[in-house]
Amino acid sequence: MTRTLGRLRRLVAVGVRTHLLHLSRSGVDLVVALFSPLVYATLAVYLFRAGGHPDRLLQAAVGAGLMGVWSSVLFGSGGAIQDQRWLGTLESLVIAPTRLFLVVLPITFATSLVGMYSMFATIAWGALLFGVPLTPASPALFAPALIVCVVALGMLGMFLASTFVLLRNANALANALDYPVWMLSGMLVSTTALPGWTHAVTWILPTSWAARAVQAATGGGAVALPAAMALGLGAAYMLLAFGGLKWVEKRARQAGTLALA
Repeated sequence: MTRTLGRLRRLVAVGVRTHLLHLSRSGVDLVVALFSPLVYATLAVYLFRAGGHPDRLLQAAVGAGLMGVWSSVLFGSGGAIQDQRWLGTLESLVIAPTRLFLVVLPITFATSLVGMYSMFATIAWGALLFGVPLTPASPALFAPALIVCVVALGMLGMFLASTFVLLRNANALANALDYPVWMLSGMLVSTTALPGWTHAVTWILPTSWAARAVQAATGGGAVALPAAMALGLGAAYMLLAFGGLKWVEKRARQAGTLALA
């Protein structure tokens, strides 16, 4: 058992490191990761100021950072699978002795770690350029809430990656999911401003609870409950991803449809 856990830790560590290095070589990924959070933060600060909420500028910067983290996870998960397909290595990953679930897991968490830059960049950008005060309501809980957010988004990214394996144009689905999910999660705009029928959707999204935990640590409120809900729902999506990837492996071996042609 100890030996198996040791192999698992090494696999995840090497996978995260390898994919981080891969992302650092991509010009498109670097430009998006470096500059889109700053655009989000600038728009958020101006919107909150124009709306008469100058006291919530830190929440605006944090919300913009959450949007950046989600975009990184979403496009990173989809892009990673697409890259493996284009490089001709996806079939090798599927037929390898190591479970596909364990191969994809480091990819999703690597993209979550890259997304953490968005959070720190938006907060620093807001403080330096707009004078946003760095005074979260619960300083001791802010960092743990961010960690929960990264883990929860990584778990959801794992579920999405399990569907992207079978999609030859995964980036198209990623484009369609970017805006709706951060809106339904209340990352920047409160979900109370959305139509009533959308509230049921927000309850099943770990991103929604993760955003509530971070925003509560920033502006005040209970952090433990939304953090626990985010991790619980994320774990449920991980189980779905595990089952989905097992089915994908079986289907791929039978149909041989993973290649581009």
